[in-house]
Amino acid sequence: MTDPRIFAERFPGDFVFGVATAAFQIEGATKADGRKASIWDAFSNMPGRVYGRHNGDIACDHYNRLEQDLDLIKDLGVEAYRFSIAWPRIIPEGTGPVNEKGLDFYDRLVDGLKARGIKAFATLYHWDLPLMLAGDGGWTARQTAYAFQRYAKTAIARLGDRLDAVATFNEPWCSVWLSHLYGIHAPGERNIDAALHALHFTNLAHGLGVSAIRSERPNLPVGLVLNAHSIYPGSDSAEDEATADRAFDFHNGVFFGPVFKGTYPERFLSALGHRMPKIEAGDMETIAQPLDWWGLNYYTPMRVSYDPSETAIFPATIDAPTVADTRTDIGWEVYAPALGDLIRKLNAVYTLPDCYITENGACDNTEVANGEVNDRMRLDYIVDHLGVTADLIGEGYPVRGYFAWSLMDNFEWAEGYRMRFGIVHVDYETQVRTVKKSGHWYGALAGHFPKGNHRAG
Repeated sequence: MTDPRIFAERFPGDFVFGVATAAFQIEGATKADGRKASIWDAFSNMPGRVYGRHNGDIACDHYNRLEQDLDLIKDLGVEAYRFSIAWPRIIPEGTGPVNEKGLDFYDRLVDGLKARGIKAFATLYHWDLPLMLAGDGGWTARQTAYAFQRYAKTAIARLGDRLDAVATFNEPWCSVWLSHLYGIHAPGERNIDAALHALHFTNLAHGLGVSAIRSERPNLPVGLVLNAHSIYPGSDSAEDEATADRAFDFHNGVFFGPVFKGTYPERFLSALGHRMPKIEAGDMETIAQPLDWWGLNYYTPMRVSYDPSETAIFPATIDAPTVADTRTDIGWEVYAPALGDLIRKLNAVYTLPDCYITENGACDNTEVANGEVNDRMRLDYIVDHLGVTADLIGEGYPVRGYFAWSLMDNFEWAEGYRMRFGIVHVDYETQVRTVKKSGHWYGALAGHFPKGNHRAG
């Protein structure tokens, strides 16, 4: 195994090593202290939507175990924590009254991080849209973007003085395409017109959110977290090469283009522009405000071939075979070079600010044995992808930090609790946390050498 102390020498002294979570995946307490339902609360309780009808009612009980979980982060030795704020805790109905008890919880969270010397990286939206907004169309409605603007202003007015960085959205690809076109995530739509409306209004909400954040805290570094796809053609044929180009526009360009160029990709607009909602005067300028940083969430490559069927719409792709033999326990191909290829291509196409790898990790369902979790596959995954990250820094790319996904096992969206991404194991019956082998290694890399397993009931 790579010695973390030697491996650390490949990174500059100001490189940030952190861990990441999301509110709905860990907090639980879905009805506590004024919080109201999100679209994920409703979606989770619909038969056939989430594995085993698992839900977020308890999750990792982080809401009630905040202090010990912050101690866990401190004991791991990492220097930054990326978390999300639950909109339904702050403005429970999406619009209307602000819930002070919800803000109090995040006050305690941020103050707890500051007291422990841990940097606070907040995300304003990680998919838990207040359910009441769904009744007005959710992300398919323009007014949701303005509701988000108010929520962003409210959250930053209260918490922004103690944050080290903030992101408007996490992985809009998921809350747009996966949620409104593919039907896998809440609200479970399978409709291209709904997806196209959600696309533009999400992009607009990002821009409005940037303005709101800067109106409250002009010096707070603001960014956007994107799960950009590293896309490879299934063959070297001209047809598959063209297909990969279209897929890049559809999966990456519709987010990066508006934000970093002020326009949607031409091929995308030629194919689907007539089905987009009205783009009003000033929209693109609002979306394209300069950012201080951007985050990349990367897990696995996308491989595509041309879909010749008559019913295929842009980008007209089918999945191509994987290349690497190794897969994680969720079935995703492990191919670390794709991380490097992706960052190089994105920087070639767009003028990008500083980058953080805001999520990277592997589903490894190894369980506790004799008080330990020997998650060797996850550890190998992290080592390989950190190696690529170090190579990129050596090539001059401004990659400033890396956040392991995830701090702890949690509610894995449509997969429920059957897939484990944490570097800390969670026993969902007892809520005992056990640091895994990967967690010990990663903490050592960050500069600390925790003694024994951190176990808390």
